[in-house]
Amino acid sequence: MKQNIYDIPGFFESYQRMRDKQHGLNAVLEQPAILALLPEVQGMSVLDLGCGAGELCRRISALGAKNVIGVDISSKMLELAASDIPAGVSFQHSAMEDLKFPVATFDLVVSSLAFHYVKDLKDLANNIYDWLKPGGFLLFSTEHPVSTCSQGIHHGWIKDSAGKKLYWPLDEYHLEGIRESHWFVKGVIKYHRGISTILNSLLEAGFIIKAVEEPVASEEDEKIWPELKEARRRPPFFIVKVSK
Repeated sequence: MKQNIYDIPGFFESYQRMRDKQHGLNAVLEQPAILALLPEVQGMSVLDLGCGAGELCRRISALGAKNVIGVDISSKMLELAASDIPAGVSFQHSAMEDLKFPVATFDLVVSSLAFHYVKDLKDLANNIYDWLKPGGFLLFSTEHPVSTCSQGIHHGWIKDSAGKKLYWPLDEYHLEGIRESHWFVKGVIKYHRGISTILNSLLEAGFIIKAVEEPVASEEDEKIWPELKEARRRPPFFIVKVSK
């Protein structure tokens, strides 16, 4: 059974409070990097896997996509998405692993920080390859393997007695599989995969790698929010763009 942590009581509210901070890592690092790697979307048919509240769907629609389908396993997130649905955008309640689409349906598939919840990345990559039209793109972000590898073993930064962050622990990197950790609630399950496993899963499906990013904040943003400099010490996100 696929885990749906976003509908767990207490998790959703805590997650929303985190995302409401406009200088959070998602807003300042991950989303700008995703938007910068988007192809020209004018007239495209687009699928967003793990769309959440639909922010990326709306952005892509505003850039001129012909139609955008957002899919998410969380009914609470889709309730937020339904509060603002532009023309050409629709939402579907489903786990991405359960989706079925005809061959060559989409020009672009995107996913923001959702693939680390998927157990079988190879199967998903094969499905996406089939759903894309020739020349189509897959663009996704995931938690960086440096971050996922030791989750459940260690709990974030190693600090000194005064609370100063000394280093980020790198442990069990090549022991791939389930990571269970405490993130707002207990028992959050993610799947750790090394960089080579992620990229080879895409190559084996037939994709051509176009770009790989490990984003950091701009110097201007770091001056405003010094905590963003931590991304230069350990990368929080791994972003990949491939084509069919």
